[in-house]
Amino acid sequence: MLYHIVSYLRQFFDIPGAGMFNFISFRAGLAMIFSLSFALFVGKKIIGMLRRKQIGDEIRDLGLEGQMQKKGTPTMGGIIVLLSILVPSLLFARLDNVYMLLMLTSTVWLGSIGALDDYIKVFRKNKKGLSGKFKIAGQIGLGIIVGCTLYLNDGVVLREKVPPGTSGSQLTVVGNQKIWTKESKSTLTTIPFLKNNEFDYAQLMPCNGRARNAGGWVIFVLATIFIITAVSNGANLTDGLDGLLTGTSIIIGTTLGIFAYLSGNIIYADYLNIMYIPSTGELVVFISAFIGALVGFLWYNSYPAQVFMGDTGSLALGGIIAVFAIIIRKELLIPILCGIFLVESLSVIIQVYWFKFTRRRTGVGKRVFKMTPFHHHFQKRGNNGIDAVIQKPLHPLPESKITVRFWIIAILLAVITVVTLKIR
Repeated sequence: MLYHIVSYLRQFFDIPGAGMFNFISFRAGLAMIFSLSFALFVGKKIIGMLRRKQIGDEIRDLGLEGQMQKKGTPTMGGIIVLLSILVPSLLFARLDNVYMLLMLTSTVWLGSIGALDDYIKVFRKNKKGLSGKFKIAGQIGLGIIVGCTLYLNDGVVLREKVPPGTSGSQLTVVGNQKIWTKESKSTLTTIPFLKNNEFDYAQLMPCNGRARNAGGWVIFVLATIFIITAVSNGANLTDGLDGLLTGTSIIIGTTLGIFAYLSGNIIYADYLNIMYIPSTGELVVFISAFIGALVGFLWYNSYPAQVFMGDTGSLALGGIIAVFAIIIRKELLIPILCGIFLVESLSVIIQVYWFKFTRRRTGVGKRVFKMTPFHHHFQKRGNNGIDAVIQKPLHPLPESKITVRFWIIAILLAVITVVTLKIR
């Protein structure tokens, strides 16, 4: 908003320093500072309001150390995160950018679904919250919106490097270097370990011509739906320890921000031989607000937490990460970058499958882990009457130690994700 206001005023007035708003780095810095400050100062007031209205989390006794001490801690703190993302983004980002509009839509869309789930749990006293099929329907709906927008909007293009003089190509001069690129509407995406680091969804179609291209976009939209649903639910499962999801999302967001900046800059994209996607650099403003909001929220969410994120925040964070990765064509790196989410989800799937399988075979259900999602496995004492395949560690670990170790793993996965771009 301020970008457009300043741009308009510059036509009539010579405003000192107004040109700084043309630089993405300047607006990204402002967005991060504003979002962090907003989360710290406004967040404190929101926490006080939640406490006065007795919007506390209902804790089930699962036999975890220190668990019942959290009873009554305010929940729905995701409101702090969402506001701290949306307000700076609206202030400092270009609102005529299709990618920015998609990110804002995704934030509000999944935040609303999560808020409705928390509302049912807190105010309706229904521990199950919003029905799972409605959550899935909302995630599928967002996936269709994102996928179809990226397909139909004329502003969504890639610029592929081509030989000099190619028909329809454009020349960009960087110093003494000439870069020829051609605009294309394709289903290319980044994939690790392959020679050219690129994969085309259309390659999965057995036909050729227009049918192949159209089929590629259908597969792309279906992949978008699956990724948004999977990552959003994975983030929701990860939100079980104080600061775990918040810290992990900061690490993931920082990595995606680096990718967005490099992908949206023709100089760096050419130097690193990665996909150049015009206008995605503007997303650095959004992801800066995202990181600042989470750092500010972590002030209150770190152990022992003064407020919980709730589904209001966790569903939205997962969706934001998924949509952001899809826009910059890095969605196939998610299994590595979001490895924590993946393991948390797989632990639940494995646990449920093995319990049902052993109950059918022996009449008694058995477990692989002491408890899922996976982070809770480390909070349970081993060989303590729980019939689980994996009993170690035998002694429960402090919650803060589990959280920090998961953060360290997330950092390692982020580094590996960046390195994969050069491993071909």
